[in-house]
Amino acid sequence: MFLLGLGIVASMSLAALLAPWLASHDPTRLHLDALLMQPCMEFPLGTDALGRDVLSRLLYGARVSLWVGFVAVGIALCIGVSLGLVAGFFGGLVDELVMRAVDVMLCFPSFFLILAVIAFLEPSLGNIMVVIGLTSWMGVARLVRAESLSLRNREFVDAARLAGASVPRLLLRHILPNALAPVLVSATMGIAGAILIESALSFLGLGVQPPSPSWGNMLLEGKDVLEIAPWMSVYPGLAILVTVLGYNLLGETLRDMLDPRLKR
Repeated sequence: MFLLGLGIVASMSLAALLAPWLASHDPTRLHLDALLMQPCMEFPLGTDALGRDVLSRLLYGARVSLWVGFVAVGIALCIGVSLGLVAGFFGGLVDELVMRAVDVMLCFPSFFLILAVIAFLEPSLGNIMVVIGLTSWMGVARLVRAESLSLRNREFVDAARLAGASVPRLLLRHILPNALAPVLVSATMGIAGAILIESALSFLGLGVQPPSPSWGNMLLEGKDVLEIAPWMSVYPGLAILVTVLGYNLLGETLRDMLDPRLKR
């Protein structure tokens, strides 16, 4: 399962990276003589209602989806890891304040909170990445807090404290490296979640705006012609399914590999 997940993730990432060379057409170019053309030699995955090559749009859409996933998870990790380390290490009032902030954020359904924020902002790729990151840090904060609580009184931390290590050094050199295993698993699965959220927002018209391709707005464009041109919806749907499956498989197997309690 690990190799399968890693293979899917590596293949999708490579396809997105090499999109300018793999795509045989400009993803925004209109071929007015080839509207809704079925898959053929020139257009291996067919064309859409405006004559644009579906394969080229799929490849460039992969860049958007993966970019959103990595940046949004990066923002969530920065916030969650920082707050979790501080809350777990200091405890007391600091821990209470951080955990109550986490509880407040968890009271709101994440997707509807994102919808509400995006509705007030201009739908753009940058806004989507920032909003997803700012609403996805709570789980990471909880994981890192739990690890920090269990590590702060360990012998190696006490030894470093007695040796005169400063608080930032204790957090960054001694506690954080030993708390990275659950963070890595959470980040892997978080990328899959961010891809799904971006696709859902684009499908609702609040995400990446045309003519820029994304898997979500390709699904939106294909729903009106589903009966006569199913390839417009099938291929981006499969791309979302396979990519999310790959990241979930990778995250699940990493959890099993890195957690000694799950080893038999």
